[in-house]
Amino acid sequence: MYYKELKQAWSTLTAPGAPFEVVQIPVRGVSIRAYKTVPPSVRELWLSTAAFADRDYLVYGDERITYAQAHAQVASIANWMFQNGVKPGDRVAIAMRNYPEWLLIYWACVSVGVAAVGMNAWWVADEIEYALNDSAPKVTFCDAERLERILERPQTAARTHLVAVRVDHPSAGVTPWSEVVAVGGALPEVKVDPDDDACIFYTSGTTGHPKGAQLTHRGCISNLFNIVFSGQVSALATQLATGVAPDPDAPVPIPVALLTTPLFHVTANNCGAYAVTAAGGKLVLMYRWDALEALKLIEREKVTAMSGVPVMSRELITHPDFQRYDLSSLMTLGGGGAPLQPDLVAKIDAQVKTARPNTGYGMTETCGIITAVAGDFFVDKPTSCGPAMPTFEVKCVDDDGHAVPLGQVGELWVRGAPVIKGYLNRPEATAESITDGWLHTGDVARIDEDGFIYIVDRKKDMVLRGGENVYCAEVEAVIHHHPAVAECCVFGVPDPRLGEDVAAAVVLREGHSLTAEELRAHCALHLSRHKIPSHIWFLTESLPRNANGKFLKRQLRDSLKAEAAA
Repeated sequence: MYYKELKQAWSTLTAPGAPFEVVQIPVRGVSIRAYKTVPPSVRELWLSTAAFADRDYLVYGDERITYAQAHAQVASIANWMFQNGVKPGDRVAIAMRNYPEWLLIYWACVSVGVAAVGMNAWWVADEIEYALNDSAPKVTFCDAERLERILERPQTAARTHLVAVRVDHPSAGVTPWSEVVAVGGALPEVKVDPDDDACIFYTSGTTGHPKGAQLTHRGCISNLFNIVFSGQVSALATQLATGVAPDPDAPVPIPVALLTTPLFHVTANNCGAYAVTAAGGKLVLMYRWDALEALKLIEREKVTAMSGVPVMSRELITHPDFQRYDLSSLMTLGGGGAPLQPDLVAKIDAQVKTARPNTGYGMTETCGIITAVAGDFFVDKPTSCGPAMPTFEVKCVDDDGHAVPLGQVGELWVRGAPVIKGYLNRPEATAESITDGWLHTGDVARIDEDGFIYIVDRKKDMVLRGGENVYCAEVEAVIHHHPAVAECCVFGVPDPRLGEDVAAAVVLREGHSLTAEELRAHCALHLSRHKIPSHIWFLTESLPRNANGKFLKRQLRDSLKAEAAA
């Protein structure tokens, strides 16, 4: 493989005066890496897309919205917010599925200095109530299902102005969407600082409650440029290695992306929607993931890129009707949120003739990707997630925070422009996760001589279920609330479809009885469905502990996971 050419291309694109020149800048008292020439905020990104006026932008079912129509609605939403007491620096929540309105509201918020709070659409009433109280949005835009859950808690509902999206007859005191888009007008003039919050995305909490990560405008724009860089550096490296230059007269294809994951995550929003929007491309939205529907949409809309969690790519290429659909428009297939298994990398490369496999490794806390890898480099190193993007310094450290030698395993720490400001209302959690600008990823990794990173384990007590982080402590806290439970331990077990699934070992109080169905019903009152344990064992002896009294979770998991697999 041409790793020498990759390094040469990297140096060329990041050199002084080059499109991706990297400089050191002071941010929050720390010197970090950043691109020298980028827009100062997301507002400038959105304004630049007005040039694509007549192109299709958002497709949902039979609905189509052009860039011109989107700009008109975004301006109307911003004007309505300002008329109803929202000011730059305030927060506005979005609680809905992947409807076109999600993105229109998002662009309206970030274009006028309002932080968009992404509410997990899977949350039950308890979780929604916590996030609304924590983020204190002036306005909450919600679809019918989320509106119903919010109205279950009248005190919480009263603290925010509710707007109903795709609700025919909203209840009294709830503003219909039609009033918002009827306001009209031009987008208000607002100066947005690079270090203002662009959005608040919640990550599952290790102590029982999710944490609101504060993604800045600088971070979101840096992530966009990292994505663009990853494509350009691979193309230039290939050109240097083969000597074949691209045809300057060849038409530049307009990207068409099928968004398969929720917009309240950085995978769909910061990586998928940002990149396609910046290029004047088309975003095809789905109500929920369905492999057959995805095949139909790829053929109908001439989709060029599909990105999601690995199980989606696997279900697509193994679908019984896979060969019946024309997928020749596809250029990339892959995604993130969980590692792409090496066999899947090879299958994508072999079975989708026009598409190359790609992936990225990242976090909410880095506004998107930390690494990216695609094409020949991914096929050559299928267990790697690629090199870190130019705006990151990276190192692997031991338990004392000291860097380990190249090639040795340690916790991955990263520092750079995309790292979040911190966690909303959680200074202690921020201090625990970020040291002198270095974000502790919680992932154990090694870095090879080419700079490619390999994630080998996870330091956090977390289950990665189909791309969704499920923190064991949060599930354990809910299970412990059941009066019949004396002890419980939650952990992940392998799952062929989801990568991992949630499991729980439970010891009951003497004289109490409880079934798995009853415990799941209890969990469903407080937790999203994806956090509810699929595997539950009721043990008759106390759970194994170490000398300090901590549960031996790994030992317990190893003893039970074979049974789960069976």
